[in-house]
Amino acid sequence: MPISGPSPSFADESRRLVPVAPPVPEIPVPQPPFPASPLLEASAWLTAIVASSDDAILSKTLDGTILSWNAGAERIFGYTAAETIGQPITMLIPESRLQEDAVILARIRAGEDVDHYETVRRRKDGTLIDISLMVSPVRDRTGRILGASKIARDISDRKRAEARRDLLLHEMNHRVKNLFALVNGLVSLSARSARDVDDLAIALSQRIMALSRAHELTMPDLSHALPAPSQTSLHALLLAIVAPLDNDEGSRIAISGPDIALPGGVLTSLALLLHEFTTNAAKYGALSCPDGRLDVAIARTGDMMELTWTETGGPPVTPPAPEVGFGSRLERATVQGALQGQVHREWLPAGVVITLCIPLARLAP
Repeated sequence: MPISGPSPSFADESRRLVPVAPPVPEIPVPQPPFPASPLLEASAWLTAIVASSDDAILSKTLDGTILSWNAGAERIFGYTAAETIGQPITMLIPESRLQEDAVILARIRAGEDVDHYETVRRRKDGTLIDISLMVSPVRDRTGRILGASKIARDISDRKRAEARRDLLLHEMNHRVKNLFALVNGLVSLSARSARDVDDLAIALSQRIMALSRAHELTMPDLSHALPAPSQTSLHALLLAIVAPLDNDEGSRIAISGPDIALPGGVLTSLALLLHEFTTNAAKYGALSCPDGRLDVAIARTGDMMELTWTETGGPPVTPPAPEVGFGSRLERATVQGALQGQVHREWLPAGVVITLCIPLARLAP
C-alpha cells in the first residue's frame, strides 16, 4: 500500500537520527604557584616572609650602614624603616658594646656566620633589650661578600625568667642554710633543757616538725598547674615561724595586738623578712639563750601597721658593721620594694628592738 506524502531523503534521516554531542565544559587547569616568572614570584614570596616575621630582619653594608628593615625590627626596636635605612647600625648599640659590631663585621668579612650571639641593644626610647643575634654574609653571584644579613630575636622574657630562677635558687640556698642554723639552735636549746635522751628526741622532733610547718606556710600551693596564692594572718605567720624556738611552757615568746589578714601577694615577702629576724635572734640574739625572751607587738597607727620586735635577756648586743650580704639585700628589697614600708633598729643594752612599718593599704586583700 503506497504511503502518501514525500519520502525523506537519507541525508535528512541521518541528520534526524544521529545525536549531537553536548559541548564539553572547560576544566580549569591548576596553575603553578609562580606562573608568570618563578624567580620573580619566589622573590616576592620571600619578601612577604621577611615582612611578616616577628623577628627583626635587616641588612647592612660592610661598613655598618643599614640597608633594609622589616616590620619585626620596627616592633622590637621602635624605629621605622625610614628612620633607620641609611643610618649606622651603631644607633642600636649601647656605647659599652660598640666593639661587638666591629668584631662581628670582621667575622663577616672573613666569610663566617655568627650564630645565636646573645647581647643587649638599645631601643628608640632609650631602654635596653636582650636579643639573640644571627648574622650571615651576603654574597653576589661571584661569591664576593657585599654585606651582612642580621636576624635579631627578642629574648627579654627568657632573660627575666632566668633572673627569677637565679634569684629563687639563691633564695632557696639562703633559706636552707638558715634552716640548718635554726635546727642547730634547736638541738642546742633542747639539749640544755632535756631530762634524758628520750626527752630530747621527743622535744627536738616536735620542734623540727613545727619548723617544717612554718616553712610550708610560707610556700605557695604547688599541687596545681598554676600555684594558688597562700593566705593566712599575721598572728598565724608569726606563730608558725617563731614557735619552734619557744620553750616547752610557751613562755619565752609573746605575740600581742590585733591580728591582720595577709593577702597572698605579701605573704612570702613578709615571711622571708620575719624568718630573717628569727634566724638572727636564734643565732645572735635573745633566742640563742635559754633565758632570752621575744615580744612581738602589733598595732594599727593611722594608715600604717606597726610591728615592734623586742628581744630581751640575750647576750650583750652591739650594732653590727654595715652588712652587704644577701640577708641585708633581701631585707631592703622586701621592705622597700614588695612591702613598701620601713624598718628601724635600736641596739639597746637589754637587746635589739626592731620596728617594722607597712602601709595598711599594702596588706589589703
